[in-house]
Amino acid sequence: MTAVSYLIRSASLLGQETTDILVRDGVIAALGENLTTDVVGDATVIDASALVALPGMVDLHTHLREPGREDAETVETGTRAAALGGFTAVHAMANSSPVADTAGVVEQVHTLGRESGWVDVRPVGAVTVGLAGTQLAELGAMADSRARVRVFSDDGICVSDPVLMRRALEYVKAFDGVIAQHAQEPRLTEGAQMNEGVVSADLGLTGWPAVAEESIIARDVLLAQHVGSRLHVCHVSTAGSVEIIRWAKERGISVTAEVTPHHLLLTEELVRSYNPVYKVNPPLRADADVHALRAALADGTIDIVGTDHAPHPSEAKECEWAAAAMGMTGLETALSVVQETMIETGLMTWADFARVTSTTPAQIGQVADQGRPLEVGEPANIVLVDPAARWNVDPYAMATKGRNSPFAGLVLPGKVVATFFHGHPTVLDGKLNTPYRAVTQQ
Repeated sequence: MTAVSYLIRSASLLGQETTDILVRDGVIAALGENLTTDVVGDATVIDASALVALPGMVDLHTHLREPGREDAETVETGTRAAALGGFTAVHAMANSSPVADTAGVVEQVHTLGRESGWVDVRPVGAVTVGLAGTQLAELGAMADSRARVRVFSDDGICVSDPVLMRRALEYVKAFDGVIAQHAQEPRLTEGAQMNEGVVSADLGLTGWPAVAEESIIARDVLLAQHVGSRLHVCHVSTAGSVEIIRWAKERGISVTAEVTPHHLLLTEELVRSYNPVYKVNPPLRADADVHALRAALADGTIDIVGTDHAPHPSEAKECEWAAAAMGMTGLETALSVVQETMIETGLMTWADFARVTSTTPAQIGQVADQGRPLEVGEPANIVLVDPAARWNVDPYAMATKGRNSPFAGLVLPGKVVATFFHGHPTVLDGKLNTPYRAVTQQ
């Protein structure tokens, strides 16, 4: 099957100058206003006037659930959701069943991603065997596998043993890997149901103190400094965590951090409804934390946005609060939530958006052909966004299997119109088109 060329006409590049973008053979072949016929040839024209062109988004924190939890999500359904959300690469967390703690399992996930063809799927390897926190997993074997794993995390469970955490940081130095820590001191969060504070006291729910997150981050940045290795902090949620990360960066410690869209918008007040859709780990925090997180993302203390997309089957969420699973979906709403909280508030530009959702996460995860600038010769991983669009979030209209969206019923700004993955439109007119494998495997 011969690849088709596309002319993206009159797009606003990173929300700035207007240009045409010619996509041919998987790369950006030409840029400029009113590209001539001899340059364009027989390319299919896409009218992008009033649309913003951005590099394809890269998620460092996605739960695809496969293998083993296909009732919640599969690589196929999760990557369809990712493409619709403007992503061209996702990192699949290790808490599948079996756990992605061996070369065999990460290669299976890698293969499933290639076969699906909607986005680039990069497996995240477990730090410890079975996520049990007692023995290091096969970090070197996963790094040397076909999946070329460079990010390791027990996400969902903290690597709470400081000796084990030190050994993990030391081990990944050999191949410039990074340990992505789920910062939660388990002894401080036993039975915790929501953020510790006035609201938890009012509701009679066991509180989840900020110090449970902050104490682990403080310990781990010091370990990273001592070892001289790279640390990434998952889903930062408190103002105190921001200050510790800022302190570490000022001292030259190699630490990066992420914030989720839901922690940028939602607060603990929503828990008063006892709706389990708002139950998440780490929990929704106070309004002051939300504003501290926004400011930290704007000033670079927090490096990236990670969705922590965590789909669950309906029975795990449509139950009483105490029994409900923790987690929220996020792939198809991330762009809109970041637009609302960061761009429409004036805290960031679309160029800043590209940095925190594409360029920097690709650098942290070492995904060489993602997060690249929109320039001639670069891979054509592109998303076209209508920033003026407004849409009502309906979880039952989404591609993900998970219906546990905390944004259900909200009207959000910004809509993905098209997603190009290696020059192939996986999404057109806001709808799924065809996967990249349809081009490459025929």
